[in-house]
Amino acid sequence: MNLSAEFIQRLEDLQDGERSRLRRLLGQPLNASLQGFDLFTGLWWPLRERSPRAPERRSAWLVAKLFGASGVPHVAGSALPCVLGRCEPREEHDQKRFRDRFDALLCSPLAALEPHLAWGLREAAKAIAGRVPWARDVQGIDWEKLLDDLRLWDRGSDDRDIRDIWAEVYLNAAGQPT
Repeated sequence: MNLSAEFIQRLEDLQDGERSRLRRLLGQPLNASLQGFDLFTGLWWPLRERSPRAPERRSAWLVAKLFGASGVPHVAGSALPCVLGRCEPREEHDQKRFRDRFDALLCSPLAALEPHLAWGLREAAKAIAGRVPWARDVQGIDWEKLLDDLRLWDRGSDDRDIRDIWAEVYLNAAGQPT
């Protein structure tokens, strides 16, 4: 099991009270609460201590808070931009607003990404609950992939920027030409 997968497994194994603690820390920095800091450190530090290839701290903290707050389950292979593309409204006016929100997500640096990802996860949760009829097969998102993608968010990569990849995946899932 790679370290990102192990981190997500640790999040899935949290008790309800620990998830609630993470939920209350949404929008807050890591040092906002000693209890939150201790909880996160207990999840992340053993991985970091074992290997420098552990998930990057800022990304792991962001994912931990969002995981605790969203209630969206981990489903391997279900990338968030694909889920959002499948959730895109069919009405032109609503579609434009939805796509503008997704564009704002893509244009945000990692430090300002949390509210945009929280929006995306709320949309995924609606689809999971069956409140987005055209997105019937949504069961969750791939939290491990999200964690790995966020590691590259502000850096890009040698081949293509992760944001370009997200845009392409979103448009393909929404049925739009790239």
